[in-house]
Amino acid sequence: MNFLAHIYLSGEELGELMIGNFIADSVKGNEVNRFSEGIQRGIRLHRQIDEFTDHHPIVEESKHRLRPYYGKYASVIVDIFYDHFLALHWNKYSQIPLEDYASKIYSYIKPHLPELPERVNQFFPYMVEQNWLLNYAHFEGIEKVLQGMSRRAAFKSDMHLAIHDLKKDHKLYEREFILFFPELMVYAEKMRK
Repeated sequence: MNFLAHIYLSGEELGELMIGNFIADSVKGNEVNRFSEGIQRGIRLHRQIDEFTDHHPIVEESKHRLRPYYGKYASVIVDIFYDHFLALHWNKYSQIPLEDYASKIYSYIKPHLPELPERVNQFFPYMVEQNWLLNYAHFEGIEKVLQGMSRRAAFKSDMHLAIHDLKKDHKLYEREFILFFPELMVYAEKMRK
């Protein structure tokens, strides 16, 4: 799962849990201890969601299709693909229009930036300017995200080419997401308690 799913799976109430879930990939090792208990809970939730997702048999099907071309980056690509389908089918999961939801999230996070990791402060302006959360619904938005991730990858990843895989097998990935996401919602809700 990528940013949209992690934020959504934090629950309806905006707060430290959501902030922690949002920043978790930018928090390494003992850095977690510098945050409040609420943000730490969000970081733990993020990691539990990732663990559940990474070992789920439906997600494995999606990754298996990509692994011959993208190796270890297949799981990162699937996370982005699944955010695409969450954005595409947003009205099934929320009564708030995605555009309004995205604006609300950006507005909530912005005043917290001084206390957040440097990496978050670096990408957040681009996230808002390019409206990543809303644009996940469109191929062009996903393509930009994949291009950015490909540029930042430590090794040659070719992730920018994965947009072609999404277009080619769109229905297969969509079916897998639709089967998987309700299970993840139930799991995340249980972990939030």
